[in-house]
Amino acid sequence: MNRSLLSVGIDVGTSTTQLIFSRLHVQNEAGAFSVPDFAITEKEILYRSGIHFTPLLSPERIDGEGVQRIVEEEYRAAGMDRTQVQTGAVIITGETARKENAQTVLHALSGFAGEFVVATAGPALESILAGKGSGAAAYSREHHCAVVNLDIGGGTTNFAHFEKGKLLDTGCLNVGGRLMKFQDGRCTYLSPVLEKYFTKDSDPEEVARFLAEILEEAMGLRQGQRYTDFITDKLCKPAPLISFSGGVADLIDHRPQDPFAFGDLGVLLGEALAASPLCEEGRYLRAGETIRATVIGAGMHTTELSGSTVFYRNVDFPMKNLPVARLSGEEELLPQEALISVIRERMEQVAPGDSPCVLSMKGPENPRFLELCKLADAVALSTEARSSVLLCLHNDIGKALGQAIHSLIPQKALLCLDSLHLPESAYLDVAAPIAGGQVLPVVIKTLVI
Repeated sequence: MNRSLLSVGIDVGTSTTQLIFSRLHVQNEAGAFSVPDFAITEKEILYRSGIHFTPLLSPERIDGEGVQRIVEEEYRAAGMDRTQVQTGAVIITGETARKENAQTVLHALSGFAGEFVVATAGPALESILAGKGSGAAAYSREHHCAVVNLDIGGGTTNFAHFEKGKLLDTGCLNVGGRLMKFQDGRCTYLSPVLEKYFTKDSDPEEVARFLAEILEEAMGLRQGQRYTDFITDKLCKPAPLISFSGGVADLIDHRPQDPFAFGDLGVLLGEALAASPLCEEGRYLRAGETIRATVIGAGMHTTELSGSTVFYRNVDFPMKNLPVARLSGEEELLPQEALISVIRERMEQVAPGDSPCVLSMKGPENPRFLELCKLADAVALSTEARSSVLLCLHNDIGKALGQAIHSLIPQKALLCLDSLHLPESAYLDVAAPIAGGQVLPVVIKTLVI
């Protein structure tokens, strides 16, 4: 049984706004007499938008109507209708995520992203999306090696370290092409992060070389600690191979003659990187996608599928922005009364009162009937004051546990997913079931790593 999902990715970044449509092919990979095992087996880009400068009303405010017009125009150009879209993500990244009205703009765009919205992307999520969209994660997996992808945008550089395809670490520095802006060759803007080292009258080539050196320090290719002044979150460890994505990545190998062609440092920074040890032969891995890496990550690498042993009753889909209350392995083994207390406490921490949230746990493997009933009792008792019970398990017991809980609280909204691992400080979006109701598309939104 084959199915497909139409996905959209919309990225409103510091410098540019762009969009892609893609088709995600879903296939049951299990045998005829086995429990269904649905997976996204193929991802196909259907349409790439043009690269639009992100419209601003002021240095502090995004032009929400301008962004919406761009998205509407690209939908028309692609021949797509918003009702056709089933999954995907709208993300606001880089410096744009810090604008005063970022959340208002996201709300205005939410109708264009099917059943999912991934709000403002923090440094970790943005790093992950760019690393996957650039092809760095796939290269690392296929060649059994370690790769760090540096996604250089207008205001920040996001790092993602992959080993054998697995994400190990992320980081972020305030290094980008629009830290200085120019008009008629004169500097009109100097980012506060550079004021310790430069003025508006400083040589822009010197500034570009300095920023390249900051990245060299961060990757262990130059002695020095100046990069610590530019850390926005944390820094990830280096790797033998380095790839670049983002707008500046295109300017490493191909640059216009005019150094201020884009009104910023981008061209000069690309030139400085090309001459840097970061791009030495044997270390520099050319990315499969550069300026579109993040939007491709948003449109093609955010959606996952639950296991096929799921249970749901009285649930209105889609469900968005559900905070995750996660139990540790030790907490799951607590005696009944202590387990009930911990579940209540953990859920109250992330979603006070009757606010919906997802209780995440590993769950017992191949549990006996009495063990399953005991866990169902604990969940039902710990959620007495809540109108909905939403669970996500790593082990494949979603349907059995859901049925046991439903027998205790038949009137409540109940959702029990499995075959998913939700990290700490995550949020979950859940779309309507597909494949005859056997599996549910989800987006796991990780805020930290």
